[in-house]
Amino acid sequence: MVTTLNKPSSLIHEIQLEKVGNWNLFKFSESLQLRMESFLEKKKADQLTPDEITELDAIGELDRIFTHINAMLAAQNANQ
Repeated sequence: MVTTLNKPSSLIHEIQLEKVGNWNLFKFSESLQLRMESFLEKKKADQLTPDEITELDAIGELDRIFTHINAMLAAQNANQ
């Protein structure tokens, strides 16, 4: 049975903090990063199932959120 993921919050267990230099940044777990890359390859080949499209959308939304938060943290750290 395939579970459909509709919300980024369904991926909360795949979030990790990683120390990069002096900063702590939000990142995907390795397994979620690989899953996203796999979906993107399938998308290029137009081979995603409807469930995979939904999951990729949720991963993409979480990626945009992380990018924004990490940019805010970087800007805050640069001003200190």
